Amino acid sequence: MTNESTNQQTDQPQPAPGDAWRDVGKQFEALGASLATAFRTGWESEENRKRLQGMQAGLEAMVNEVGKAIRETSDSPEAQRARAEAHKAAESIHTAGQQTWQEARPHLVSALRQVSAELQKAISQLEEGDKEGVQDASSPPKAE
Repeated sequence: MTNESTNQQTDQPQPAPGDAWRDVGKQFEALGASLATAFRTGWESEENRKRLQGMQAGLEAMVNEVGKAIRETSDSPEAQRARAEAHKAAESIHTAGQQTWQEARPHLVSALRQVSAELQKAISQLEEGDKEGVQDASSPPKAE
């Protein structure tokens, strides 16, 4: 490999596996559309119809094989292990979240009580300041 080809490979982001499978699916869709056009065009002669029917049978067999491979893969021990691991991870996250909440709850309650007490103290000070302001306003001004 030359440096130029290496740089081209590293400069371009690698597609995610999901993107690659979506691209494969799009290619199958495009192939299906092309084949449908070919079928419609070729259906005009009897000889072409027979050939197209043979192609249709072959395509149906291909689709069945691809479907079978997908089902077998999704039922494989590896896929089952991956599903089990994902389920375990979700349960662990749920348990950890509950445990964290239980541990944080007393601290949160204490902090909220402290904030409430501080607010009550501030309210009391404001009310006392208002009372003193009212008393100062009702008394006659002092001569200087």
